[in-house]
Amino acid sequence: MMTTTTMKRKAASYLFRYSRNFHSDQRLNLNHNNSRLLSGTFLCCKTPIIRDSTPISQYCRDAYHASAINHFRMASGFQFRRFASLSSVVQRNPSFSRLNSDDIDFFRSILGEKNVIQDEDRLLDANTDWLRKYRGSSKLLLQPRSTEEVSQILKYCNSRDLPVVPQGGNTGLVGGSVPVFDEVIINLGLMNDIISFDKVSGILVCEAGGILENLSSFLDNQGFIMPLDLGAKGSCQIGGNVSTNAGGLRLVRYGSLHGSVLGLEVVLADGSVLDMLTTLRKDNTGYDLKHLFIGSEGTLGIITKISILTPSKLPATNVAFLGCKDYSSCQKLLVDAKRKLGEILSAFEFLDNMSMDVVLNHLEGTRNPLPSTMHNFYVLIETTGSNDSYDKEKLEAFLLRSMEDGLISDGVLAQDINQISSFWQIREGISEALMKAGAVYKYDLSLPVEKMYDIVEAMRTRLGNSAIVIGYGHLGDGNLHLNISTPQYDDAVLAQIEPFVYEWTSNHRGSISAEHGLGLMKANKIFYSKSPEIVQIMASIKKLLDPRAILNPYKVLPHSLRS
Repeated sequence: MMTTTTMKRKAASYLFRYSRNFHSDQRLNLNHNNSRLLSGTFLCCKTPIIRDSTPISQYCRDAYHASAINHFRMASGFQFRRFASLSSVVQRNPSFSRLNSDDIDFFRSILGEKNVIQDEDRLLDANTDWLRKYRGSSKLLLQPRSTEEVSQILKYCNSRDLPVVPQGGNTGLVGGSVPVFDEVIINLGLMNDIISFDKVSGILVCEAGGILENLSSFLDNQGFIMPLDLGAKGSCQIGGNVSTNAGGLRLVRYGSLHGSVLGLEVVLADGSVLDMLTTLRKDNTGYDLKHLFIGSEGTLGIITKISILTPSKLPATNVAFLGCKDYSSCQKLLVDAKRKLGEILSAFEFLDNMSMDVVLNHLEGTRNPLPSTMHNFYVLIETTGSNDSYDKEKLEAFLLRSMEDGLISDGVLAQDINQISSFWQIREGISEALMKAGAVYKYDLSLPVEKMYDIVEAMRTRLGNSAIVIGYGHLGDGNLHLNISTPQYDDAVLAQIEPFVYEWTSNHRGSISAEHGLGLMKANKIFYSKSPEIVQIMASIKKLLDPRAILNPYKVLPHSLRS
């Protein structure tokens, strides 16, 4: 006669093996350039708009912070009313020059005719961010092919007070990679060479325009992987990844780019080149200046080359897709996974039932791996290691115990690469599904894990039936992607979201930007995460490295500190 424990184990063992018959498509590769077609048109308002009666002072934590930006209340910069946000109300810096024919002639003399682009269709694309939330009015797109050409461009622009915006794959989500006004766009896409790769150390040296997926493919053939993986990997460029300190799906295993990037080559605003392109893992000779540029969003210099440490590709990958009854179970599962899976744990992602619903309804071909019922929460666990049978046995034992403990309600363990791809398709496809569903307000927050889902529930209470509130993200590193979905953009909805979302995050000692950066969207919100003293030091560094403020103006720092 079987004991209860034996029956549970046999039932659970069957549960985690039935997925052999699960049919799915290949892993989704989000191409953000193609995704642009999903969005609608813009309404560009060139005159000031007062959206509601909330004073701008309430968008800061206290009167001290408010006074710093209050004089921008009636700024006359561009904005898109359908995406109305006080962050996008900006005045053009009057010290900046306007582009003229002599400037065009100079750029043609160093870049050639074909890399000085004035075509309206190409400019429209380069002026508009992926979310189609922000659009500038640049009349010029430059495509340098070398560090020397970037240097010549910046030296000239600095002497002429011509503002510039560096651009990679333009997959950013906070308006950081597009012009606000008429800034010259410098796209590094032609600078995509792999300079060297050392198979002994795993150190890759490449140019900033390399597309993340292409670099990953190159490394795959060498037996290595990139230390970061993003849904936008088919379009995003490594220079943009570094300049925004992108996190992604592998951070729980390999850490942030501050740990992986060994060296940089950076061109400053005056055209001078900082050669910090070391391949040394240890170099304790003074200040490590590269860290200033990792996450600076192109406001301190333009990254042209990167040296990065890449991990070995491990032969065994296992992925489980699990259903959980509540968020508390997800937290406990994470704690147990860290303890019991240890060194093989490479990803721990979560999504709520609203996230699953939007994917199933708006991404064609996507299927629920747990079709018997909808669960309140879902968890995706990935392990990577050197011994497939050992890793799978370890993962199965963990899953069986978690089911016995009531942390898992249902689950599937992928049996082949197609099933692994289909599970990841659900997690990586949420952003695209939301774009197809209608208007979306996106917030990228870092919070203590125990508090991560509280803000989702608070926002649902606050918005009621006026919006669908969705929560998902990287549970392993405390990064929540809070998304609010509505049929169309609505000023009244935005007024309910902001500044509440920033105040709540600040009150719980979180960060208003976990991995997306500040860009234009959150520049004036920096005080929710950083003290005035810290922000002032940031402004001083900006003044030192870019005294004319031509590099990616209106981004990262609050308006009051940009002069």
